[in-house]
Amino acid sequence: MRLNIPNILSLLRLFLIPVFVVAFYLPYSWGPFVAAMIFWVAGFTDWLDGMLARKLNQTSRFGAFIDPVADKVLVATALILITEHYASFWITIPAVTMIAREIIISALREWMAEIGKRASVAVSWIGKVKTMTQMLALWFLVWRHDDWMVWIGYAALYIATFLTYWSMMQYLAAAKDDLLNSED
Repeated sequence: MRLNIPNILSLLRLFLIPVFVVAFYLPYSWGPFVAAMIFWVAGFTDWLDGMLARKLNQTSRFGAFIDPVADKVLVATALILITEHYASFWITIPAVTMIAREIIISALREWMAEIGKRASVAVSWIGKVKTMTQMLALWFLVWRHDDWMVWIGYAALYIATFLTYWSMMQYLAAAKDDLLNSED
């Protein structure tokens, strides 16, 4: 493995996750702001590492592996934290839905790769919009400075949940024939 800038950014995102958790639990009034800024920096590295990998022609197998892992662990961590903080089924149901979707689609992609059809479940534009909306929702819900931020966070979380279902259905539809064909 050759370390390059995009891979270092993905590893930085993984490193920031425990820092984010600690900041989330800081018993100070500025704690939520710090946690939200750490989450923002981590989310920004997601965009930046992909852009740099393409622009600098520094794509790698390790990068293709570590980037989505870092993204999913960051988002799952934030979903768990806000689920605990808000202690409401209005947050828990979307959080469980989003985490379940990631597990389902990861398993589907792995299986499709195994049968040589990974390209049919490649990342789509709706998945990218879902991720962006999800990150925005989590940022507002982590910061939670004012009621209006929380309400925007809730609204964005439900838009992201709708997009989660939509993108999952697209991926499953793309793999439908392979999933439902019986083996001889």
